[in-house]
Amino acid sequence: MARNILVVEDDRNISDLIRMYLEKEGFDVRIAYDGGKAVEEFDREAPDMVLLDIMLPVMDGWAVCAHIREKAKTPIIMLTAKSEVNDRITGLEMGADDYLVKPFEMKELMARINAVLRRSEIPDDTKKRLTFDKLVIDLDSYELLVDGKKIDTPPKELELLYHLASTPNRVYTRNQLLDEVWGFDYFGDSRTVDVHIKRLREKVEGVSDQWELKTVWGVGYKFEVK
Repeated sequence: MARNILVVEDDRNISDLIRMYLEKEGFDVRIAYDGGKAVEEFDREAPDMVLLDIMLPVMDGWAVCAHIREKAKTPIIMLTAKSEVNDRITGLEMGADDYLVKPFEMKELMARINAVLRRSEIPDDTKKRLTFDKLVIDLDSYELLVDGKKIDTPPKELELLYHLASTPNRVYTRNQLLDEVWGFDYFGDSRTVDVHIKRLREKVEGVSDQWELKTVWGVGYKFEVK
């Protein structure tokens, strides 16, 4: 069964070009030309991935991303005409899986789509649940429980925390985490890790004195169990 991708882009030349390349690669494609229509299309039938422009009529890409993240963990790649680091970080903080700055080559877009889809496929044959004092990290259900309360957490943040906590007290460099959590084919930079750690700390810091998400200065990060 073909993968379904929702393309949210108000520039019809760009959206038509993306549709042509995606269909050539065997994807089913739906197009939304504004943020309001994107939300309608997503709610009508959730796609396997969303390619989401930021500057949109009706609702901007940030609002659409927030709407999707309230409902699902569907992979999102942000498409932006802005190359500023803060815009990219904002997208990642809101739960986007990757970003691509316009203008871009279709070959690069395809590589990122395939990479994100591969990373989103979690095997069903192994139990992925870690339990610590006042903390449960469950990759089977993609849930984070902090002091008994379910905390909404973007998929990549949860995967990063799981990866660190699965080998307590081991120090990981930023590049190791990019390789092992995002995959060798991730096109971002090491600041991506810092952004996700910052967001995780806001959720879990100070909850227990038996473990800590710790910075090892000059090296990277570890999940320290005391």
